[in-house]
Amino acid sequence: MALFAAGLAFVMMVLSPLAALADGTTEPTEPTSTTSSTEEPADETGEDAEPVEPPDGPYITVVLLDSGNDDAPIVGVTLTVTAEDGTEVGSAVTNDEGRVIIETPERGAYEVVLDQDTLPEGTELSDPDDASITIQVRFDGPNPGLFPIGVEEVVAVPFVDRLVTALTSGVKFGLIVALAALGLSLIFGTTGLTNFAHGELITFGAVMTYVANRGFGLPVILSGVLAVAVSALFGWAQERGLWRPLRRRGTGLIAMMIVSIGLGLLLRNSFQYSIGSSRQSLSQYVSQGRRDYGFISLADKELAIILIALVTITVACVLLMKTRLGKAMRAVSDNPALSASSGMKVDSVIGAVWILGTALTGLAGVLLAINSQVNFLMGFKLLLLVFAAVTLGGLGTIWGALFGSMIIGVMVEVGPLFGVPSSIKEVGALVVLILVLLLRPQGILGRRERIG
Repeated sequence: MALFAAGLAFVMMVLSPLAALADGTTEPTEPTSTTSSTEEPADETGEDAEPVEPPDGPYITVVLLDSGNDDAPIVGVTLTVTAEDGTEVGSAVTNDEGRVIIETPERGAYEVVLDQDTLPEGTELSDPDDASITIQVRFDGPNPGLFPIGVEEVVAVPFVDRLVTALTSGVKFGLIVALAALGLSLIFGTTGLTNFAHGELITFGAVMTYVANRGFGLPVILSGVLAVAVSALFGWAQERGLWRPLRRRGTGLIAMMIVSIGLGLLLRNSFQYSIGSSRQSLSQYVSQGRRDYGFISLADKELAIILIALVTITVACVLLMKTRLGKAMRAVSDNPALSASSGMKVDSVIGAVWILGTALTGLAGVLLAINSQVNFLMGFKLLLLVFAAVTLGGLGTIWGALFGSMIIGVMVEVGPLFGVPSSIKEVGALVVLILVLLLRPQGILGRRERIG
């Protein structure tokens, strides 16, 4: 326990300096062909206006750019902000950069109305009937707004193209889930522990990448490698300092499961304290254009994520199926008591399982961070899908975890094409899980076992 406490203290010592760093970094915005900005506003709110300093509190900033005219700034347009009760908060005129800044008295929802009569001749909104937008002011500083101006009509993308894109995204997401599910399946198979802190192990890999990249200035690739190594070390520290002493005391699996819930809460709040509650960006690979590869298009980082995940899963499966250590892991998973009676060092095998399992899970966090940046809840949000993948494929089976992960990943990304709202697209995958378990309770590749 002292060793485990020392490990947590070390993690907190490394993460603590990032609390200040997190306050100075913001989530990057995806590039658009219209208008949006989180940059500091210009010093003027009109061509003839006096210079204005950015307010200390919350304010709304809008930049009007004509995307139909090489993103030329639109000058002299009046925008008015009103509160939810209809009270006018203020108005301003776009300056030479097409920018306005309007201070708000407090956080909340505000309506920004664009006076179309002040638009330059030949410039109009994409939808003249939509001259107002609602902006949620959630934090001090700039809260950006977006008005589509001069945007050409978007041609509908054929369903087949959208399906191919969704399938590609599903495979990528499924491989990330598979790495985490493989780690969870290994730990559950050898120890019987249902680890509810497993989602935080995903976040741990992402946060360690952020620490090395933003905190120590290392490249993202090197940061990811170090994060996997630190994750493996953290898994070893957990096993030696927490789970092994509990096993030796005869602690039941339900009690250990409750301990894992407490550990998850501790880690989750530690991450929030360290990096903040907003999404944090890495210094590289934030936004990339896509390249065509035959009938699919992928960004370079997406292709790298798929290849890294495939290679890692292949190496892990070969290790488990062909090496002596892998056979020992499978033996302990099948019958720990018989393995111990035959002279096998069960504790050493379980320690190796924790190292391998947390390393794979940490790698899932690294790839997820590169794909969608870092947030203290990212692993917690993924935990249910990881459990669903392992359960769907069959508890304690390697191939079941991989197979279930691919089904879950594809269902999550393809579901919106068939009417599932994007905000709850995970529901489709969970419905499939319920239907499969009704017909095959042991999972797709699981084995039937007698209970009682």
